[in-house]
Amino acid sequence: MKTIITIQHTQSIHHTNGMVGSWTDWELSELGIEQAKKIGKKLKNELAGKDFVIYSSDLMRAKQTAENVGRYLGIMPVLAKELRERNLGRCCGKSVQWLRENQEMQEKTVDDRLFSDAESRRDEWNRLKPFFDEVMKSEKDNIIIVSHGDLLSVFNAMFMGLEVESINDVEVFGLPGGVSYMFENDEGKRYIKRISDMSYVS
Repeated sequence: MKTIITIQHTQSIHHTNGMVGSWTDWELSELGIEQAKKIGKKLKNELAGKDFVIYSSDLMRAKQTAENVGRYLGIMPVLAKELRERNLGRCCGKSVQWLRENQEMQEKTVDDRLFSDAESRRDEWNRLKPFFDEVMKSEKDNIIIVSHGDLLSVFNAMFMGLEVESINDVEVFGLPGGVSYMFENDEGKRYIKRISDMSYVS
């Protein structure tokens, strides 16, 4: 049985100041740090006696979440650029209002880009897919992944065995600090038993 726990990074400064997240390297807010510690404390109790590895986006807000969780589990996170949030190109470092007023294209399909130098959802999917396949084939049975909302929605679709085009019609998004539990049994059947559980930060 393979267990995968995904954690959406906790509250970041960009959640409070109206700025775009994406590849801008925001840190966690004070609340976000406390939320990450709460997740770590609760997972420590749940995962006692089990060996886990933590993979994290290398962007600061995810890295800080993973480090705070990892301290309670005695694990140092392994950083992976593949787990970064979707790159929104020239609007990085700008406000959400600027994005709305200056976006070059409405996103209607997985191939559309808000800006010519941004990633489409398909680009994001293709960036994540080799990492996802490696995780699923890995001999490591207990894995924690710390990443971002948009990226984890793509991860969810992959885990459910959907094609990238499915995101045109349906996807599963979480919330900052949400914890999800996913399992794959020895026959290869996959289960999602908890999605974006916010009780970990309460």
